[in-house]
Amino acid sequence: MKTIREPRYRQIAYAIAEKIADGDYPIGSKLHARSTLSAQFGVSSETARKAISILSDLDIVQAVHGSGVKILSQEKAKNFLNQAEETSTIQTLHAQIDNIMTVQKTAIENLSESLATLFEQTARIQKKNPLAPHELLLSETCDCIGQSISQLNFWQTTGATIVAILHNDELVLSPGPYAILEKNDTIYFVGNETIFQNVKTFFYPPLD
Repeated sequence: MKTIREPRYRQIAYAIAEKIADGDYPIGSKLHARSTLSAQFGVSSETARKAISILSDLDIVQAVHGSGVKILSQEKAKNFLNQAEETSTIQTLHAQIDNIMTVQKTAIENLSESLATLFEQTARIQKKNPLAPHELLLSETCDCIGQSISQLNFWQTTGATIVAILHNDELVLSPGPYAILEKNDTIYFVGNETIFQNVKTFFYPPLD
């Protein structure tokens, strides 16, 4: 998960503000010179200057030329820390949301790749083994209910061969041309890789 890392100078500003808020640095007292602060926190003088500038802009401290940094307000130090905590929470939530979206995107991409592989392998198997039967349930909306395979010119129209019909839990193998198709029958047929769509369109033509 992504984490939000504050710049070093802001971390130092928070540390100083926390001491002011806790009363470790009383109002009216003075902090060390920037060079001493930089040594205390192990940073450059410029980094220490930026930290003091943040606190000075918020009237938490006052940089007095030649005599260090004067503490001005405990209340404003507390407000600064509270605002920083709220901002950090928002940033953390944004990072969490971004992480979740990244994980979901990766999962969707992986799923898409897996489905593509599945479709490709299924098509390859069907192409290599055209005798593996397809199946299709004939509902009451099918216009061909009550007609025989011969009357429908099924093979001539679709290129498929019906090898079995499941009717009332009874499987009829190799039905002849005079077999009648009835509602809720399931037909099993063979053909090339495009045959299923041909048969489905034959029984359930798209609406204009």
